[in-house]
Amino acid sequence: MKKSVFASLLALATLFPGTVSMVYAQGAQSSQLTIKDPTEYNDYTNAVGQSGAAKNAALEQFLTKYPNTVVKNDLLEVLMVAYQSSGDTAKTLATADRLLASDPGNLRALFIEVYTEETQAHGKSSPADAQPLLDKAASQAQTGLNATKPPGMADADFTKLKAATTPFFDGAIAQDDANKKDFTGAIAAFTNELKAYPDPALTQTGPGLNDTYLLGQAYAQQTPPDLLNAAWFLTRAAQFAPAQAKPQIETAAEYFYKKYHGSLDGYPAVQTLAQANLFPPTAYNPTKAPPPPSPADLAAQTVASTPDLKSLSLSDKEFILFNGKPVDCSTAPADPAKPCVSSDPAGKVWDTMKGTRVEVPGMVISASAESVQLAVTEDNKQSKKADFTINMKTPLKTVPAIGATVTFDATFDSYVADPPMITLIDGEAPAKAKPTAVHHRPAH
Repeated sequence: MKKSVFASLLALATLFPGTVSMVYAQGAQSSQLTIKDPTEYNDYTNAVGQSGAAKNAALEQFLTKYPNTVVKNDLLEVLMVAYQSSGDTAKTLATADRLLASDPGNLRALFIEVYTEETQAHGKSSPADAQPLLDKAASQAQTGLNATKPPGMADADFTKLKAATTPFFDGAIAQDDANKKDFTGAIAAFTNELKAYPDPALTQTGPGLNDTYLLGQAYAQQTPPDLLNAAWFLTRAAQFAPAQAKPQIETAAEYFYKKYHGSLDGYPAVQTLAQANLFPPTAYNPTKAPPPPSPADLAAQTVASTPDLKSLSLSDKEFILFNGKPVDCSTAPADPAKPCVSSDPAGKVWDTMKGTRVEVPGMVISASAESVQLAVTEDNKQSKKADFTINMKTPLKTVPAIGATVTFDATFDSYVADPPMITLIDGEAPAKAKPTAVHHRPAH
């Protein structure tokens, strides 16, 4: 499963330390329950009076001897926290399961379960493998959001526990939606998460910062993309990002701002606003750039104005292949003001490409030993969509990781405009690394 920028730079287990400490700081609350049987009471006193592993063993023995004791839930919470503190994940989860069977709305047990399922999901190699775990985590997170105060818990204690777990549960639901490409749901859940933090400063680090970034990505990946909000939340994330992640996030933020506004004019003021505000204030109102020429018009203009089509950059050629529309003057309506000129921009460009060998650099979207799909243009890299398929000459000995930047030598074989995909054959790694020229697609 592809991780976010932050999750790829920070161990997942360190993403939620603040939340974990807040949840456990509350401790298992006394419910003022009374054990009426003297023998049971003495056994209880002896068990809780011990320490360390001996106490855990004594409590387990007590629960086995008195499976319906009135203090069952309290003791299971004590054991769950003890096992978690000792790093025994198996016993922690088993105890959380026992606690939820007895108390389905127990926030601490739900937190443990959701946290563990998300951790396991991020360790999977593909979104499909991660989805069942994220679905389960989201379901349990929703249970946590709907939980009501249990009898015997003080109102203030329950309020603190809900405040500590609510952002975490909202974030689990958001990541489940994002993994399913339900970006509308993800945006709503990430927004709820960020609003649930009692202090916006908590979004400047840890899961709040990570999910501010993911919220920006969700706005960028929805259809159609919300460029204004994508630019805002990515800019906000960039202001507090770790040094390793900051350049990549800033590049994405500037890209979407420029795509919306037409230039980077006024962007430093936006950075200042984003540092001071979690959500966009009224002062964040960049003007929208005027509509560009249609893609078909831009493709035709580029072909008409380029004497040697072979000199076009790879991204320019791709744009023309996917957007160039043939014009047949025999069927076009007569317009004296605009004389018709028959043309086939995509066909002309493909004639210069088919059968030629080229180096294709891009970001890996999917990969096997026989075939690799790449995102080559900046648009496709940002939206995580493949636009090139490289079929290998011989199976790869090492399959590249999803998200890696790679380059292959291959021969153009075919293309389709809908859905957009260029296919190359006889792919293999370049014999020698070469500097890659930077080319820009025509502004449109």
